[in-house]
Amino acid sequence: MKNYYEILEGKRKPKFITHKDSLEKALSDAKGIMHSCEFCERKCMVDRLEGEKGFCGVGKEWSIFGAHTHLGEEPDLVPSATLFLAGCPLRCCYCQNAPESIMPNMGDIWKDTEVVHWINAKYAEGCKNVNFVTPDCYVWNILKVLSDVKSPIPVVWNSSSYYSEKTALLIKDSVDVYLLDFRYFQNSCAERLSQAPNYADVAKRNLLLANKYGDVLIRVLILPNHIICCTKPILKWIKDKLGSNTRVNIMEQYHPVWKAVREIDRRLTPKEYHECVEYAQKIGLKNLV
Repeated sequence: MKNYYEILEGKRKPKFITHKDSLEKALSDAKGIMHSCEFCERKCMVDRLEGEKGFCGVGKEWSIFGAHTHLGEEPDLVPSATLFLAGCPLRCCYCQNAPESIMPNMGDIWKDTEVVHWINAKYAEGCKNVNFVTPDCYVWNILKVLSDVKSPIPVVWNSSSYYSEKTALLIKDSVDVYLLDFRYFQNSCAERLSQAPNYADVAKRNLLLANKYGDVLIRVLILPNHIICCTKPILKWIKDKLGSNTRVNIMEQYHPVWKAVREIDRRLTPKEYHECVEYAQKIGLKNLV
């Protein structure tokens, strides 16, 4: 998180300010993709500017179901000006924000100017970043807004990691902190629990790219009965591919909500959580939240 802290200390500016030319090019390219959408890995190829909608259900406007100063994020990030965006490329059967997070019609429609004003106001209040939650379907919208934001506020990309490689390249000169989930190491688990084909491979690719282009903070949510197949291999992969100093939040707060299926229809035990933390420490991960 070196670059992020340098921004907070006034030693450098957020990337969307210092890379204005890149931002304008990315914004133009993103508008083109809106005509045949492939922002997420599903690549539905629908014309969202003409009213077509793909898997996520997101159109061309902002749909926001929550906007506030968030004090519950990782300590590095609070207070965080957080926008919860309605519409997601995943369908996690245990989603804690469902149904609003997966149904754009349950959010409030905001204009670009309203989002810009809100971000500037939150920066003036002392927020350390603007945190876009589930941003994958809103690439064009986010880039449009950043082109008008005047406040030097760091940008947090708070994602499931299921976005396309084109998106990864579009956002690389605008995002300062990649706050990314890495939830499954087995594609079969991801497909069964989140309807996300090829999730593990996509997440690995995006984590490697994020580590190349910005600061990375990885969330590893421990799922009951998935410690051996997913959690431990994920932690080992992070250590081997991204390094022992990678910032990692091993999350114990899973609880069965929404439509959680039987295999994960229970809370995690303290013993399971400590087993994962001890494993991470044993293999050499040194920068746990």
